[in-house]
Amino acid sequence: MAKESNITKKARELAEPFAEEFGLYLWDVRFVKEGAEWYLRYFIDKDGGVGITDCENLSRAVDAPLDEADFIEQSYILEVCSPGLCRELSRPEHFEIMMGEPISVKLFSARDGVKEFYGILDEYEDGNITIIDENEEKLSFTKSEISIVRLIDDIDL
Repeated sequence: MAKESNITKKARELAEPFAEEFGLYLWDVRFVKEGAEWYLRYFIDKDGGVGITDCENLSRAVDAPLDEADFIEQSYILEVCSPGLCRELSRPEHFEIMMGEPISVKLFSARDGVKEFYGILDEYEDGNITIIDENEEKLSFTKSEISIVRLIDDIDL
């Protein structure tokens, strides 16, 4: 659960009005290096799911304003996409929206020989998470233990 950088914060602020105009929810913004290339990725969502037209609309809307604002020194590739069914939960509002949904919690280090846990999201506070596992037991994880949290849609809990 990474902290938002200045670049992603500015990119989010720039895109939010456009996303709202198109009826989209800006799920996340990532600025990442993959190989030799940098990518600025907007992950968008809306009721009923997003399509290619939604991605194209936001991409076209933010392209010129991003160039004008010129707050990214590196050359980068702009991508707009859906966060997908197994989306990462990283922002406090993600956890609020997904309360009661099945998630996986992957830890940096194994706990009792297990590094990934599955359950229903039961509580979230200041980055700390509690799930209810398949045995109806509550398991709690601290922010410092957690590597990544994802929504899951293919598990019977």
